Amino acid sequence: MLFRLAALLRPYFGPARLLQSYTVLITLALYIGYLVTYWLLPKFYDKLPHDRGREFTAAAALAKGKPTGSGVVFISIFVLICFLFAPLSWVQTVIIILTWFTMLTGYLDDRSTTSWGEYRKAFLDLVVSVAAAVVLYYGLRDENGAISYWLPFTSKTLTVWPWLHILISTVLIWASINTTNCTDGVDGLSSTLVLIALITMGVIFYFILGHKDIAAYLLVPHLEDGAKWAIITFALAGVLMGYLWHNAFPSNVLMGDAGSRALGFFIAVTVIVSGNPFLILATSTVIFIDGGLGLLKVALMRFCKIKIFQKVRFPLHDHVRQVHGWSPTHVLVKFMILQLLCTVAVIGLIFKIR
Repeated sequence: MLFRLAALLRPYFGPARLLQSYTVLITLALYIGYLVTYWLLPKFYDKLPHDRGREFTAAAALAKGKPTGSGVVFISIFVLICFLFAPLSWVQTVIIILTWFTMLTGYLDDRSTTSWGEYRKAFLDLVVSVAAAVVLYYGLRDENGAISYWLPFTSKTLTVWPWLHILISTVLIWASINTTNCTDGVDGLSSTLVLIALITMGVIFYFILGHKDIAAYLLVPHLEDGAKWAIITFALAGVLMGYLWHNAFPSNVLMGDAGSRALGFFIAVTVIVSGNPFLILATSTVIFIDGGLGLLKVALMRFCKIKIFQKVRFPLHDHVRQVHGWSPTHVLVKFMILQLLCTVAVIGLIFKIR
């Protein structure tokens, strides 16, 4: 909105040109997202549902009674900021709406007196994942209807079949939604790991894929809308910072499924938009290990009668707290360090060894 408004005002008011600078828009989206969420979120504590405690979770006693489902607040702020600051394409508009819808399904479960159940939530996640995968295919394909991936260790791009791209995108989005949700069990943990992912992808969009010269130097395809995706990504990073200010240990509020599912959805979308599915390792390695192995353990035992990791409790953050005596601060700092190490290593391998 402001980008197009600035185009109209520029002939009459020179400084309006600043609102057509992607750097300025990224900065405004980040800082205003943070400040609005920081100021507004506490005002909704009394209106949010309250955590009832979760079975089999080490932090259940600490979380019980706290306002939860705050994702409904900061994801809604994120949507408004995107429409205000980012010159959105139709693909980005639909993805933002789907992010909000993913939040809504989680929020309705947060406020429900009885859980929606694993299968119902998994089905809704699958519907959202397929919808996003189809939208991204039609939005990212070239004039010939082809989708190309750029991969590690080669400077050549790989053209993939439409059905394969949709399948990969669906699996990646569904897995990211659910593993991010599982990681949300220690104050500040999920939001900190997601914040690292968002900043990583925002930098990649703006400084690498969105920059013709740098993309050419690194032998990766140029993403024409890279700067626009950067604005959206940093907008979400900003509101997440505002939430994290209140969620740092000991937390005053929890994001609930409303926040974690929407965040997991958006992380996967940014990876798909980048054109390199392996970037999920730069954004979510710890998230996938922490929450994903637990999902794999349950799935193998329930559907294949195969038992693995019998002595390991999942999510992994529960295991290290109960078995090794880590405090919430230990979990947060050590998991954050591991993710930063993974992020730097994966980015170095993907962008330089080609």
